[in-house]
Amino acid sequence: MTDYAEEQRNELEAIESIYPDSFTVLSDDPTSFTITVTSDAGENCETVEATFKFTYVEKYPDEPPLWEINSQENLEESDVEDIHTLLQQQAEENLGMVMIFTLVTAVQEKLNEIVDVMKNRREEEKLRKEQEAEEAEKVAFQGTVVTIENFLLWKAKFEQEVAELRRRKQKEEEQAGKPKLTGKQLFETDHNLDTSDIQFLEEAASSSSRHRATSAFIGVMFVTPEQSKLVFSY
Repeated sequence: MTDYAEEQRNELEAIESIYPDSFTVLSDDPTSFTITVTSDAGENCETVEATFKFTYVEKYPDEPPLWEINSQENLEESDVEDIHTLLQQQAEENLGMVMIFTLVTAVQEKLNEIVDVMKNRREEEKLRKEQEAEEAEKVAFQGTVVTIENFLLWKAKFEQEVAELRRRKQKEEEQAGKPKLTGKQLFETDHNLDTSDIQFLEEAASSSSRHRATSAFIGVMFVTPEQSKLVFSY
């Protein structure tokens, strides 16, 4: 016949020696105690922690102990649910044997996994932000892609702005007492215009004469002596 009380007392002594700083007895009848389990520190010294309350039932360890989480730090609701599932599974697998150390060890490993997940999430978030910054920088560097639609919009806006500037300039000139001149008035007031055409024709004629002289000289260079006499005679 199993002496449940003896097995429970022996386990309590062992648990107290293993977890001296986190083990606290709450009551003797029924035997109830707490153990605080803390994960290993992560990369940025972050940790997760949970304090479990265990209570022996009369026929423990042939029946699983009762447990609950008294307090926790940095655990999400889904993490708490996963821990309860893990404890249930471990208790069923270890029926007939004292199991508190086994349960606490399983929880310790689970908390370490949670810290690793937190680290991965943080790295993924950092990578996502870096990628978003790179994409924003690309867009800023490349500028706006020109399409027919946005070009026509720009052109219409530009023409509108030019027309507005012309209107303002004309209005300013009118307010300053400067009437808008017609083509004839502009010609009559600007004396340079009446000689510009003559000057242009004279320059064109001079250029034409130089061109004919050059052509004749080149032609002489490529004829025979007899042909050159004819050219110069002419």
